[in-house]
Order: sequence, then C-alpha cells, then structure tokens
Amino acid sequence: MRTTLDIPESLLEEARRLLGFKSKTDTVILSLQELIRKRRIEQLKQSMGTIKLEFDIDKSRRRPSKKR
Repeated sequence: MRTTLDIPESLLEEARRLLGFKSKTDTVILSLQELIRKRRIEQLKQSMGTIKLEFDIDKSRRRPSKKR
C-alpha cells in the first residue's frame, strides 16, 4: 500500500542506520513489526496467571488412555 507520511528525517535516518538498511521502506516495515511483537509480548505477560487451561494431554496427542 502506498501512503504519504510526515516522519522526521532525523528519526528515520537514525533508525535506518541502526538497523543497517538502505531502504526507508524496509526500516519502517521492520520497525512496525517489532512494535507489534513487543506489544503482543506485553499483553501475554499481563495475562500471565489469569488463564486457566485444563486439558487431557493424552487425548490431545490422540494417544490411547492408559488403563491400570
């Protein structure tokens, strides 16, 4: 998708240099992907301990139940 953004040149150039890219597009794409990844990690950390999972491991692995 083509779009026009007003990004401070110094900010974009510093990010491009730090990432080692020649392309401004690659710099913006990787920066957005990294932002999304970090936010998702934070969301997972915040939900830690609040989700109760109950499942049968043998059933989920399609193994026959052990009968004793």
